[in-house]
Amino acid sequence: MKNPRINIKNRKATFNYHVEITLDCGMVLKGSEVKSIRNNDINMGDSYIRMEEQELWVYNMHIGLYKNAGFNAHTDPLRKRKLLANRYELKRIEQKAKTKGYTMFPLRLHENEKGVFKLEIGLGQGKKLYDKRDDLKQKDIKKQIKQYL
Repeated sequence: MKNPRINIKNRKATFNYHVEITLDCGMVLKGSEVKSIRNNDINMGDSYIRMEEQELWVYNMHIGLYKNAGFNAHTDPLRKRKLLANRYELKRIEQKAKTKGYTMFPLRLHENEKGVFKLEIGLGQGKKLYDKRDDLKQKDIKKQIKQYL
């Protein structure tokens, strides 16, 4: 029996941002990082994405240290990691990312059919406090409706 696929969501991102554009990117990882991700030892809560010299980089994504890794293990759990995307995809989001108020953030880390990890990133604007309150209110209303049906 095969292990279930990895699907780790960043709940903070959808709560704090209005998502306008999504993009699926590959990630450059070390072997011990892959093992840690498969053990669900990852935190994407405070991570963000920057574009530097036509390349995407993810910052502050905490991938825990793998205990059984030998001498070749990653030593910095918060190191910046390169994202892999097509040139056309990069051009599509580059202009919007430079606009004031827009930011890029990770939404979900998942494993595709081939066993390769993909990071779904989002581009959007931050929500105001009243938007967040409104979202919570709508969530409570849906929960109550579901409860009485």
